[in-house]
Amino acid sequence: MNNKFGTLYLIPTLLGATDAEQVIPQGTLNIVRKIRFFVVENVRTARRMLSKMNMPCPIDELTFVELDKHDKSHNPDLMTYLGEALNGNDVGLMSEAGTPCVADPGSLIVELAHQAGIKVVPLTGPNAMILALMASGFNGQSFCFHGYLPIKSPERVNAIRNLERRSASNNETQMFIETPFRNNAMIEELTKTCHPNTMLCVACNISMPDEEIVSKPISEWKKIKKDWNKRPAVFLIYRSRH
Repeated sequence: MNNKFGTLYLIPTLLGATDAEQVIPQGTLNIVRKIRFFVVENVRTARRMLSKMNMPCPIDELTFVELDKHDKSHNPDLMTYLGEALNGNDVGLMSEAGTPCVADPGSLIVELAHQAGIKVVPLTGPNAMILALMASGFNGQSFCFHGYLPIKSPERVNAIRNLERRSASNNETQMFIETPFRNNAMIEELTKTCHPNTMLCVACNISMPDEEIVSKPISEWKKIKKDWNKRPAVFLIYRSRH
């Protein structure tokens, strides 16, 4: 590492309408409040998030560089994103929600920092996938996160069946997410496709006041009549070999 360079801090953000002090450790907030340069997915969201973190300076005095999501080359420019770190200033990398580089494009910037010899420091804060796994009651020793499943059938059905088989054969918890307005359709597809004894956990609005986490076998999910739409959720399935 080059001691003359600044540090790239990976900043976890709020998952929803929650006070920052409730879910983000004070140590993380102390570091964030000293940073003046940020790489973000969306400037508007980042400004709003930093306001909730009670930055000691006006938000307009901060500098933001937005990640180019349309760059298909996977070859981000070092000076565009990390020029300030090369000049000795600390830089913060922020996701839209939750932990950077997990189910978001920030890993390209972290890779760039490692290549340039810039120190990378992950900060502590909410991560929807890990919190859901903790609360599911499923195997936390062996698990896999798959991001989004295919939207259309039969690809989606095949994907669900493959995850169920993988869970049973490897004793492994399978995790994925869905666009919130399709949550009900996803649960319906799972109840139609999975074995009655397969466990399903739906973890909605994690870390928020209306958080709801339900773990039940598919046979019981078929009896649940509830609207899960428009609530950010993590889905977990687990098929024990026993």
